[in-house]
Amino acid sequence: MANRTVKDANSIHGTNPQYLVEKIIRTRIYESKYWKEECFGLTAELVVDKAMELKYVGGVFGGNIKPTPFLCLTLKMLQIQPEKDIIVEFIKNEDFKYVRLLGAMYMRLTGTAVDCYKYLEPLYNDYRKVKSQNRNGGEFLINELTLTYKCFEV
Repeated sequence: MANRTVKDANSIHGTNPQYLVEKIIRTRIYESKYWKEECFGLTAELVVDKAMELKYVGGVFGGNIKPTPFLCLTLKMLQIQPEKDIIVEFIKNEDFKYVRLLGAMYMRLTGTAVDCYKYLEPLYNDYRKVKSQNRNGGEFLINELTLTYKCFEV
């Protein structure tokens, strides 16, 4: 499978869904080892298995700007455009917090305002701690941001 969006995909906000990720970041994702080895040929069902293996969220890290697996899976979901029901099941998943976060991120990128309020509003009641990887490659808990007055890069 090439790095193309599926043929029957709908445009999101008037553009190709993959274009919601900046070109330079998209290029880094396509060149990454995780994308080539783990994301090749993934379907919506197999993305769930990969999402269950996630240990942290984040964007890019390191001197040569490597994408995190979370960002790679986000782009893969934009590429294959799973059905809304599947995304809702991601968000309703109570067992794996990173599966839930991946679904929430995808819904926020592609969903309508009504969908965001309907499905993401209940996530305010989820107080689980989440690990995030910063630009230097270090991991920290999201709740530490309020304790140490750090800034979070999205």
